[in-house]
Amino acid sequence: MVSFPEPALANADGLLAIGGDLLLPTLLKAYAQGCFPWYSEDQPILWWSPDPRMVLLLDDFYCSQRLARRLKQKRYRFSWDENFSQVINQCKEVHRKGGTWLLPDMITAYQALHQAAYAHSVEVWEGELLIGGLYGVLLDQVFFAESMFSIKRDASKMALAMLMERGKREGWKCIDCQFYTDHLSSLGAKEIPRTQFLELIRN
Repeated sequence: MVSFPEPALANADGLLAIGGDLLLPTLLKAYAQGCFPWYSEDQPILWWSPDPRMVLLLDDFYCSQRLARRLKQKRYRFSWDENFSQVINQCKEVHRKGGTWLLPDMITAYQALHQAAYAHSVEVWEGELLIGGLYGVLLDQVFFAESMFSIKRDASKMALAMLMERGKREGWKCIDCQFYTDHLSSLGAKEIPRTQFLELIRN
């Protein structure tokens, strides 16, 4: 089985290890130790444990008045694990600087995690159209969010709001958001030291 170095050995960018595989036991071990895979097509598998770590605590989610109104509109329907494959493939199509990191091997790996009931998706529907969603890995009451997409305005925010509701019902510790972005910060996520993050997910 693949083993990982101590997270404190990651470089300044958060890169912890190179190589290994994306098999189910490896991924579960990685997430349990607070690291995750993220790499491009021309790279080997790269494993990351950034410091600081971006997290969203369940009571910190900022829901604007506009978003609250959208959530109440009856034309939207929300689901959990209704179409994981469609969500992850929509996430793959999101335009990102440097191209997608959701390569075929990554998609296969997360579909295997989904089949094993570790990876989950939230879907936002307008009629029969999937307009937004997100997916991630739920392990030891921490949801490690991986990616989201939005075809219509605020659809990914609605998916995140539904995720937060579920997390509160089930007593999750937090949502892991990995790296800082202005978008996540505007929704209430904040950076915490890696040591604090590791204590949070291990206790």
